[in-house]
Amino acid sequence: MNGWDLLALGLWGALLVKYWLTGQLAVLIHPNYFPLTVSAGLLLLGLTGWQGWQQWRERGRLRQLVPESGGLLPRPWSRFLLMSTAMVGLLVTPQPFNSQVAIARGDLLTLTRPMPQRFRLRQRPEDRSLVDWVRLLQVYPEPDAYQGQKARVEGFVVRPPGSPARQFLLARFVVTCCAADAYPVGLPVEVPSAGKTYPADTWLRVEGRMTTGHIQGQRRLVLRAETLTPIPRPANPYLY
Repeated sequence: MNGWDLLALGLWGALLVKYWLTGQLAVLIHPNYFPLTVSAGLLLLGLTGWQGWQQWRERGRLRQLVPESGGLLPRPWSRFLLMSTAMVGLLVTPQPFNSQVAIARGDLLTLTRPMPQRFRLRQRPEDRSLVDWVRLLQVYPEPDAYQGQKARVEGFVVRPPGSPARQFLLARFVVTCCAADAYPVGLPVEVPSAGKTYPADTWLRVEGRMTTGHIQGQRRLVLRAETLTPIPRPANPYLY
């Protein structure tokens, strides 16, 4: 292992630890994988330090040359790809998905990918998160069953093309493993009158009561907003 190999390992270790210390891991992977990722970063940094110290102690001695072969790419190309990727990660701050990505990934009113067979209603309606409501609709899809129930959910505004001015979708991305498999879910929100408008990607806490309405020609559950409060984007913007 030469100095360039050590540099590549050290950069990747620094990148993983940087994501951990800055809280950016939450934008990239499910929290279940945080310990594994942080351990890998610390291990790479430790290996870099230990190998660097060993090579510093053995400086000046004759060393046996090891042929660089056996990989898919020539060794210099592999090092370049590893180092350049790590450098990009260190310089660029990862951003969570936004409303444009949500629209591009399909119908937000499509039900969640996991298919629960039962759903115990131990929560008060106002304590359900946005994904709780979506999963509840997956098991009990009749919107009239929730007529008049209180709701208090948080998410970002999505305005699909052609949607009425008084309606938008309140959306969150759901992650099962990492950002690559994230998919959006949303609830239609109806504001009572044409007042202040909230642009796409605005994070809101919406309080109101459930009612029914027609969205894209289908009867759906709609949250009729009574209070809309702008909130900062959460440090962890995804649901699970």
